[in-house]
Amino acid sequence: MKRMNKIIREQTGASLLEVLIALFLGGMVTAAVFEIYVTQHKNWNIQDDVVQIQQNARAAIDELTRFTRMAGHQLPLGLDGVEAFNSNPDTIIVNFSESGCMAPIEHDMANATSILRLDGHDLSCFRSGQLAYIFHPDSGGGEFFYITTIDSLTDQITHDTALSQAYSKDAIVMDLQRAKFFIDRSDTLHPNMMVQLPYRPAAVYAENIEDLQIRYIMKNGNLVDIPAIPTDVRAVEITLIGRSDRADQDLPDSESYRRRTYTSIVNLRNLDI
Repeated sequence: MKRMNKIIREQTGASLLEVLIALFLGGMVTAAVFEIYVTQHKNWNIQDDVVQIQQNARAAIDELTRFTRMAGHQLPLGLDGVEAFNSNPDTIIVNFSESGCMAPIEHDMANATSILRLDGHDLSCFRSGQLAYIFHPDSGGGEFFYITTIDSLTDQITHDTALSQAYSKDAIVMDLQRAKFFIDRSDTLHPNMMVQLPYRPAAVYAENIEDLQIRYIMKNGNLVDIPAIPTDVRAVEITLIGRSDRADQDLPDSESYRRRTYTSIVNLRNLDI
């Protein structure tokens, strides 16, 4: 009997105090691990936000810089290389010819929807679906249209745009680009930089671009919001603000999104004449 009591005493479990201590220590370890996880997760989200901002904003300003640098290239009379709108966020329209491709029509158009006949001219530099411009070289007026098809056998171009007039012989058809850049804030959670081509709906150019500010450096060195004489512009200063896709609850209400600002100064070599 004494031997049995001794065995039972030797096999007794942990006391309540020991259990509480074990639970307390285990809780501390679990809390520390969880805190490390939360901190690492937040840091990962921050880095992901920063990477997305940099990718979107840098790509946007690089492409806008590329377009703006071409402004004024091979333009016909009466069409400015840049058109400025100080609308806060600002808007800019860039006009240029990428290839300088052009050819005159050799017959008067019967009406505003007639086929363009360019007999005897090489049309290989034009392509279907391309934006083009038709104008009278002596009048300084013209308009944009989209080429539907090109018939290289008959040297004819069809178009999907009803022109404002029937152009006469010797009017010029040329490759011309026209792009309008602006910020769309209609979705307050996701402002985007937009691009719009003639007769086409605006499309998203870069996501989560919050602001666009454009100023113009004139040939006399002045920095202006709207150039009085567009041909006197020598450089364009572009500043845009990209922001994170999601709000961060740890930031103050006034700064609930992370932001990065990028600036580029573009020399307009085609207007420096």
